[in-house]
Amino acid sequence: MTETPEIPEGMNPNAAETWPSAELIESFLGDSRYDLHLGPGNDVTVAADDPEALAAARRFRDVLSQFGSGVTVVTTMSGGEPVGMTCQSFSSVSLDPPLVLFVPAKSSRAWPLIQRAGRFCVNVLGGDQAELSNQMASRGADKFAGVDWEASPHTGSPVLAGTLAHIDCAIHAVHEAGDHYVVIGRALDLQVGDEPGDPLLFFRGQYRTTATD
Repeated sequence: MTETPEIPEGMNPNAAETWPSAELIESFLGDSRYDLHLGPGNDVTVAADDPEALAAARRFRDVLSQFGSGVTVVTTMSGGEPVGMTCQSFSSVSLDPPLVLFVPAKSSRAWPLIQRAGRFCVNVLGGDQAELSNQMASRGADKFAGVDWEASPHTGSPVLAGTLAHIDCAIHAVHEAGDHYVVIGRALDLQVGDEPGDPLLFFRGQYRTTATD
């Protein structure tokens, strides 16, 4: 008989419908506890022998690249270790209740760990943190090597130093959407960073910022 996992405090029980088992997570991850996540601007793999699919994917990417977005790192703790993934697909959803969303790929290695944790922190990157974005999007053995962070007092998720803001959340709902999941989080705490600055943006396949110097 399979034991039903405990739902983390603050997590909507309905969000556990797509919750993977611990065994399935381990089969995904192998020896690594870190995400293999496409960095901003990287191509998504499409069948190379299908010219129409390649052309459609390229057009989709090129058109959507005209929409500039901010860059965030979504973090949590799993098995006592920090987990993080770079994420452009972040947005506010609702003021009452306070909801936000991010959209991880089904192939994401960090997402199953975030889902089982039931909580996460969205770190909004500043214009000088492109290197941090790349590090959190890489396949590196330790994404947090050399990264200054502290545990959030609300969820324990890593709050990265130097970010413009962070939003600490409990998972509220998870919706399947093609080759991604739409993850709705309920904000438990949110703070503006200690130092004001310009945001890290991604536009037309490159990092940008609002600084004009």
